[in-house]
Amino acid sequence: MLRILESKVTEIVSNTNETVEKRLLSICELLESNVSYYNWVGFYFKNGDKNELKLGPYVGAPTDHIIIPFGKGICGQVALSNKNFVVSDVSAQDNYLACSINVKAEIVVPIFVNGKNIGQIDIDSNTINPFTNADESFLEFVCTQVSKMLT
Repeated sequence: MLRILESKVTEIVSNTNETVEKRLLSICELLESNVSYYNWVGFYFKNGDKNELKLGPYVGAPTDHIIIPFGKGICGQVALSNKNFVVSDVSAQDNYLACSINVKAEIVVPIFVNGKNIGQIDIDSNTINPFTNADESFLEFVCTQVSKMLT
């Protein structure tokens, strides 16, 4: 299923008739509607020169986490580490920002443009331990495609 979605992601990214915001939202919608355990899908981006992330397009339950300081929560940690972060059970994480009591797992993959971490894709799941290496590889692909829109 994830392989099939890759071509659809590439198609969305390539559609320069749409704004970047609309294309990002379309990616969120595509992933959330086609992967049963992707229950919240969104993008966070570095907020100008500040050491914080700002919420971009997303699909799922509303969140209070519009701004996330670097180092806070899973997203904030990825902003500093520049590495993927897969959390199989959020209840086992000390530095976790809960978006919803339903969230059981989270995966965050950074987006790089010209070698700089400029944002990330964040996916929450209401299932414990749903993410596989295939999810991680797929989301790295998505982030590589998204970076092409942002250069």
